[in-house]
Amino acid sequence: MLSINNKFSGFTLIEMIVVMVITGIIGGMVAIFIQAPVRGYMDSARRAEMTDIADTALRRLARDIRTAVPNSIRVATCGITPCVEYLPTKAGGRYRADIPGNILYFGSPGGTSTFDIIGPAISFAAGDFIVIGSQQSDGNPPYIQGAAGILRAYTGGTGLQATVSFSNTALPVWAEVPSHRFAVVDGTQQAVTYACVGVGTNVATGDGTGGLNRYSNYGFRFPQAAPTTLGVAPALLADRISACTIVYNPVNQRDGLVEITLTITRANESINLTHAIHVNNVP
Repeated sequence: MLSINNKFSGFTLIEMIVVMVITGIIGGMVAIFIQAPVRGYMDSARRAEMTDIADTALRRLARDIRTAVPNSIRVATCGITPCVEYLPTKAGGRYRADIPGNILYFGSPGGTSTFDIIGPAISFAAGDFIVIGSQQSDGNPPYIQGAAGILRAYTGGTGLQATVSFSNTALPVWAEVPSHRFAVVDGTQQAVTYACVGVGTNVATGDGTGGLNRYSNYGFRFPQAAPTTLGVAPALLADRISACTIVYNPVNQRDGLVEITLTITRANESINLTHAIHVNNVP
């Protein structure tokens, strides 16, 4: 008779427990070694995101302000909300000051409200405005459409134009400048304000509570109005702002400098970016 003995082998409970303990020890050691690199990566990614938010917002602000009508920068009445206001230009040229042709007159009730453009024709749209002779550093005349100001509504045709027609209000004598330049303000933008609103830090989350807003198409205010009273919905350019300063320094009669500093805070970690923007105030 042939007999076969079947033998079965396997893990005992003690062996399984030993393997689980050793695996747990190895896993804990691995976690300790990779914890710092993972945390460092997450911190770096967070800082990079905050820096990108601030940098993108400041670049947009700088690009816009460089198109400002000379001497149209205003920061005087922002109050506790840091802000800067300006008039954006879409084009510009030189007006005719000598005969023959349509001459631009200053300070004369009998003067014409039409003048020829010296140089290439300019494309106009309905609702555009023109500013002529902006040379006062207080920043107010470019916002006034009456006799005391230099802002006028464009009333001519649309498209490329070689002649400019504007609302019939005599321009002040002091607005005549040797350069004979004028600027065209985009009617779809009108005046523009950048403002840091709700700046602070949420103690519970460690995040900044403020935002950098862009306001436009709210008309022309004289005197300057606080950002929160403009009555238009703003576009948000940057969030989580915990601190913000906006300073305008007219360096001299020809140049100015807008300096803005943003502090963005997330999870109690902050980054600071400062940007200085040169402003050309030559009318």
